[in-house]
Amino acid sequence: MPYDLGPMALAWMALATFIAGFVRGYSGFGFSALLIAASSLVTNPLNFVAVVVILETVMSLQAAKGAGPHVDWKRVWWLLGGAAIGLPLGLWILTGVSEDTARAVVSGYVLLMCAVLLLGWRLRAEVTGAPNGVAGVISGLANAPGMGGLPVAAFFAAQPMPANVFRATLIAYFPLLDIYSAPLYWYAGLVSWDTLWAALLALPVTLFANWLGGRHFFGSDPQEFRRFAIVLLAGLAVLGLGKALI
Repeated sequence: MPYDLGPMALAWMALATFIAGFVRGYSGFGFSALLIAASSLVTNPLNFVAVVVILETVMSLQAAKGAGPHVDWKRVWWLLGGAAIGLPLGLWILTGVSEDTARAVVSGYVLLMCAVLLLGWRLRAEVTGAPNGVAGVISGLANAPGMGGLPVAAFFAAQPMPANVFRATLIAYFPLLDIYSAPLYWYAGLVSWDTLWAALLALPVTLFANWLGGRHFFGSDPQEFRRFAIVLLAGLAVLGLGKALI
């Protein structure tokens, strides 16, 4: 069994994968954070970092059709430059701590990002140039536990960016970040044969749930559904923090 999870833990991760995929398909948000937060309740969350990155890359490539003309490549390169600094530092910190500490760090970070997203922080103008590199450093640090998308999504959402540029720039950034991250994950010992088996097992569930969520069966506004996802994510983070501290 991948990562030596018992039957109940595997069932929990299958359910979490389905819910995370559905949420991403419905609202375009939260797959990595939901799955990592859920995994922290049954194992060391660092075990699933590379799995999440593989699944996110496949879904990003699925969504890439037609996005090219709208990508803000200057932002992408600034973000990647910052992430090139932040990710090695984040991996060095997280792989040197205990499982409970890693769980507490992941859960605390998720709670912080949920608060930022729920508060709806806004800027009056778009941010250009070097500040995007600073956002990239934060994204790189956050990508050590596989959640580099949350700070970038929050940073973009705070700006008056056209929706098509917002979406296309994220779609371009994430696969490039993951390509850069992969060898560093391997060097840090986060990639094994279990990683590939777990990704292969989770891929059909992920793609089906993502497709199902994209059909918007509930008929609610994706923005409203995103708020529900943030509250769900915060709840998982609280449980993970409790498990780490008790």
